[in-house]
Amino acid sequence: MISKAVSNNREAQQLIYEKYASKMLSVCRQYVKDLQFAEDVMINGFVKVFKHLKTFEHQGSFEGWIRRIMIRESISFLRKKQFVVFDNELFDNEANENVSISSNMDVEHIQKLIDELPEGYKMVFVMYAVEGYKHSEIAEMLKISEGTSKSQLFKARKMLQEKLKEQNILSYGTH
Repeated sequence: MISKAVSNNREAQQLIYEKYASKMLSVCRQYVKDLQFAEDVMINGFVKVFKHLKTFEHQGSFEGWIRRIMIRESISFLRKKQFVVFDNELFDNEANENVSISSNMDVEHIQKLIDELPEGYKMVFVMYAVEGYKHSEIAEMLKISEGTSKSQLFKARKMLQEKLKEQNILSYGTH
């Protein structure tokens, strides 16, 4: 199917799009809050996928290759819109308070909490916690230092923990 799509076979390209579109929209949506913008980013990402399909070396997962394009496209979109501001404070080694996410909390609610993070925090959090990138890879992709990446992650986690703790207090009615 990939070799047919490289040869501009529209049916093969359509099949690839149909197979991966919903997963890739999910990836874009993790970075881009507005669904319509996320859809635009995904479409632009697929344009790049088909434009650069001949460079896919069949090493590793094809889905992973597409995912990396979508992540880079999402980051590029946010940079162009100037939504991203990185806080360059040094990472401090404060003890993390553990707040567990209750099993009744749905994915949509968690996504909403992540969406409320400042864009710089959100981007690093998603890349590290969801996508599994290392701080060195995040730093390279976002053109920031590893220390800034670590700091952003620490602050994102702390902010999410505070929101979860606040919601637990509100839902249980205790202080």
